[in-house]
Amino acid sequence: MHIGKVHSVDEYCKTSVLLSVEGSIKKLLYIEKTEALAVITENLMLSQYALGPEGGAQEIMKGKLSSKSGQNVDVVWTEDGLLITASGEQVIRLWDLERDDNYVLSLDETLGYERGEMINCVSYCAGKEILAAGTTNGRIAMWRMVVQSGSSRGDTKPQWKLQTPTEIGGNVTQLQWGSNLNLLAANNSNTVLILCEHVMSAHFSHQVAAVQLSPTQLNITQFHTGLHFSLQSDIHVRGVCVTKDSVTVWNGKQVTVYELSGTSLRNTGSFPCDSHVVAVHGENLYTVEPNRVQIRTPQGTVKQLLTFSKAEGNPVLLNVRQSYLVVGTDTANIRVFDLSRRDAKAHCSTKNLADQIPNLGTLRSVKCNANGSQVSILISQVNGRPDHKVYFYDVEMDTVTHFDFFTGRPSSGISQEEESEKQQWSLSGHSPVSHFWDESEPRLFVCETVPVSSESILNSSLDMVDVLVVTLFCTQEHGLLLQDCSPRPPGMQALLALDVPYYYYSCKPGEKDQGLIEVSASSYRTQPTTGTPSQVPHMVSRKALRDFVGLENCEKATRDAMLNFSFYLTIGDMDEAFKSIKLIKSKAVWENMARMCVKTRRLDVARVCLGNMGNARAAKALKEAEAEPEPETQVAMLAIQLGMLEDAENLYKSCQRYDLLNNFYQASGKWQQALETAEVHDRIHLRATYYSYAKYLESMGDKTLALTYYEKSDTHRVEVPRMLQDDTSSLEIYVNKMKDKSIYKWWAQYLESQADLDSALHFYECAQDYLSLVRIFCYRGDIQKASEIANNTGDRAASYHLARHYEGHDIKQAVHFYTRAQAYNNAIRLCKENGLDDQLMNLALLSNPEDMMEAACYYEEKGSHLDRAVALYHKAGYVSRALELAFATEQFGALEMIAEDLNESSDPALLARCSDFFSTHSKYEKSVELLVAAKKYHQALELCVTQNLTITEDLAERMTVPDSKDMSEEARKELLERIADCCMRQGNYHLATKKYTQAGNKLKAMRALLKSGDTEKIVFFANVSRQKELFILAANYLQSLDWRKDPDILKTIIGFYTKGRAPDLLAGFYEACAQVEIDDYQNYEKALDALTEASKCLSKAKDASSGQQEVRLADLQHKITLIRKFVHIRSLYSEDASEAVQLCETLLEEPELDPAVRIGDVFGFLIEHHCQQGNFQLANRKLEQLQKLLPSQNVSYYISQASLVALQKELGIPMDRSDNIHISKEEDEVEEDLNMF
Repeated sequence: MHIGKVHSVDEYCKTSVLLSVEGSIKKLLYIEKTEALAVITENLMLSQYALGPEGGAQEIMKGKLSSKSGQNVDVVWTEDGLLITASGEQVIRLWDLERDDNYVLSLDETLGYERGEMINCVSYCAGKEILAAGTTNGRIAMWRMVVQSGSSRGDTKPQWKLQTPTEIGGNVTQLQWGSNLNLLAANNSNTVLILCEHVMSAHFSHQVAAVQLSPTQLNITQFHTGLHFSLQSDIHVRGVCVTKDSVTVWNGKQVTVYELSGTSLRNTGSFPCDSHVVAVHGENLYTVEPNRVQIRTPQGTVKQLLTFSKAEGNPVLLNVRQSYLVVGTDTANIRVFDLSRRDAKAHCSTKNLADQIPNLGTLRSVKCNANGSQVSILISQVNGRPDHKVYFYDVEMDTVTHFDFFTGRPSSGISQEEESEKQQWSLSGHSPVSHFWDESEPRLFVCETVPVSSESILNSSLDMVDVLVVTLFCTQEHGLLLQDCSPRPPGMQALLALDVPYYYYSCKPGEKDQGLIEVSASSYRTQPTTGTPSQVPHMVSRKALRDFVGLENCEKATRDAMLNFSFYLTIGDMDEAFKSIKLIKSKAVWENMARMCVKTRRLDVARVCLGNMGNARAAKALKEAEAEPEPETQVAMLAIQLGMLEDAENLYKSCQRYDLLNNFYQASGKWQQALETAEVHDRIHLRATYYSYAKYLESMGDKTLALTYYEKSDTHRVEVPRMLQDDTSSLEIYVNKMKDKSIYKWWAQYLESQADLDSALHFYECAQDYLSLVRIFCYRGDIQKASEIANNTGDRAASYHLARHYEGHDIKQAVHFYTRAQAYNNAIRLCKENGLDDQLMNLALLSNPEDMMEAACYYEEKGSHLDRAVALYHKAGYVSRALELAFATEQFGALEMIAEDLNESSDPALLARCSDFFSTHSKYEKSVELLVAAKKYHQALELCVTQNLTITEDLAERMTVPDSKDMSEEARKELLERIADCCMRQGNYHLATKKYTQAGNKLKAMRALLKSGDTEKIVFFANVSRQKELFILAANYLQSLDWRKDPDILKTIIGFYTKGRAPDLLAGFYEACAQVEIDDYQNYEKALDALTEASKCLSKAKDASSGQQEVRLADLQHKITLIRKFVHIRSLYSEDASEAVQLCETLLEEPELDPAVRIGDVFGFLIEHHCQQGNFQLANRKLEQLQKLLPSQNVSYYISQASLVALQKELGIPMDRSDNIHISKEEDEVEEDLNMF
């Protein structure tokens, strides 16, 4: 590649030139996502080539990389197509080839870097996403790629977070990451160093905190004195432990103890020790070795041994809290020792956690509380993954419980459903990473948790995920109780300890939260061996617990009372909660508890707190807020009264009460937020908000902007003239600019008050205020101009004013303008006073009823134009008075007109009088209508009958009384039947049926319906009524129809007789059916079936006629017997003709054969047989016998035409006989047809 060519090799090991560039090639990169090849030459020319499928390359981009001239450039690539270069400058340059973007990363002096420090080399670790850079001052800088919460890699430009430096000295010229990702090799010109990643150690105890800054440097903070120290150790620190008076560090091979003496640190002892964990209590150091714990002096002398059996395992974890030591072993056993005496004594027996915790792999951490009653444990599962639970071992009860951060619930404890609902942060889906007990309060426990998906980065970038700090109360009686849950404050690195009233956090220099309460960093001390002082970075911050905000400096009694109050509040025991704080007199304490109530939303507690604070105004505001339905609004009002404005704002937003949020912003002077809220969420109060803001601007003297918002609130017509009334020139400009009628009118009134009538007229005209124009013209005496305006515009107010002006000297004009003003009562008054009777009528008709009545009385008193008086009385609604006057003056036309408006609500006596009048004058229809309206139904019916008036359906409905209030039920039914009787006489059977039905007489209703002949309605009415008599009547009617051709009618008849329980009538119908089958169709088989059914029905009927039924049944059985014989003969003929003929001859001898079996059918059977056999003589004799028996009937009905023709042909019977036969047949048919009717 030294000649600037890139070669490609295929699968057959054939080499070809892919591309060539100018100068020698320094780096090559293949970008898989875009299938492109990037090339960098020695003169830093960057080129990108698109690779084709057949091996070709096409240049798609070319550019020059920036660098410091004359310097060697270190270039690295990332898998995401990021090109990183270092060329001896103070920055690192990055080119994002995918996004075609570039930017730089620089060092930060606040993190421990020096001004002017240059960067020589870079190395990128893709697995840990860390960029390392070596500097000229012997420091290694590291940037960690940060992924924003809620986004994914590749979606946005990467963010890089600079870490504190690692110092190795010299001039770092080369860096290279190792294969296991935890090792970094560095060349500092003097030697090659291999750096191993190590989690910075930190410890807190007795108000002293130690945080590791570098492999050999620690930051020591004394919170009780406010002093900071920098400790430079001569060993690489792997762990640190502090007490009130000492700092102990170790590296797994050596332990060194420093004494805190005043304002300095002094090395008091150092000794070799292979213990990887160390604990300190007082003057004793606790180290571990296989199967025992050594208790040593600061100089390393062993004072006591705490031995462990082989089954108990080797100690691997130590923790001291107050006077108790807890030891965890590699076999998951724990032991607690009491350190309060001279020698350590066992506080409890060894506890094997593997028996209590399923799937336990190893212990990660053990901590004990201040009185040694509880031990908290973090474990790793068998598969090596951290467990989601924190386990608690109760030393006295010898039980193990847990809190599962994956589900967000403990294994035991009282129900906290309400509290869970109030938690703003959900605990589910988390895993614990660290845990601490309070330094002195044995019930209080805190745990730091991360989302489960972030477990893989616990040891590397814990500061980049959403970490929650969870505080619990742990007691034997109530189990585990969630006390608080909040996100870790921004800028904090890790939780160090819990020491009421503070949480203690480690933080990075320059990232401390400015809102936190921190100790002063003004004073510092250095370790004497370092020689020169240096500025100590601030590494520890503390934040007050939720319940202790504002009470950070309270005395111990108050602090204990607050802790008890918080505990009892958590378990819901309000009585004990109040008992614990009732003796507190400090208003600050009560105010702090009230603030806490905002967080917990306990308004009942807040009321007590406000009472003890003596804050009557807040108590009143909270009482008034109870009228709001949302609990959040009440809590927000409490927050406002306590000055917690941000909380109030968030509460209003959470419950979406944007109207109250709008008022809150206005009261707080946050007008822009108020306007935005009103415009987006609270538009119903938008104009009111604009108006309030305008009033505020006016009070601040900003009239120009106030004018704009008065216009937006649509109140400018009143407010702007008021605001500018002292500045007439500006007001006149505004009036001419706006061209608004209301403003024109205001300005014209102002000019009129200044006696400038001409200008006032102009602006009144612009405002279209015609009343004011007319008023001024009348004042000036220009009546003609005023009249023109009133006539042209039709303005009522202007017309009225002008009419008042005319009233003194021109009555007609006054009446005219009163009329245009619709002031008819004034016009009527003038007409009456001046005898204008013609105009009076028209004006009265236009006016209200009172004026009409007054005009009618005027006409009646005057005695003239009484027709007008009648019309006005009628129009005004005084119908009785109009009728009396019309009767008195015999105005028949007016009477008819008045009668049109009469209805049921009119006076009955008046209706009757009008009815008599119309009846007298032969207006019977109108008379009937009035009688019905007067509820004189019987008289109306009589008039209909006598005058033969048709009763229409509408008239019948009007005569039908809807209920029994006006008359008794019997009288109502009688009236309905009379109406129905009249309808029957008039032939209106359907209406008669309806009225009979309304009267409850269904029998008469059916009879009326039968007369109508409406078969469909007859069947429907019978089925609906379901009465025996009606079924029978309907069946009888249906028999009169042609039921022979309509099977549906036949079925309906049978069904009705069955439902009507009339078996005798049904039997008669079956007999009729049988006779029809015999007479019309000679179908004796069907006739036999019908007679059989008739026999069954007749046998079911009750005999009420003293034996007649038995006679009828015997006669029916005789008929059935005869017909059955004839049917048998006909069926036998096909098998044995001679036998059938013999039986037929015998049948003719049966007495009373006819009408059961017609003689003609029997003789016809015999004649047909003889003709078929050729015995025409015998057939002729049978024919003659038949003619003698039935001389008046047509024999051809019984004998086929073919047989008659054959008989005539064989015997030579003359044709006239045949004609006689035909004639007699036709006469017989006519006779039969007549008999059917």
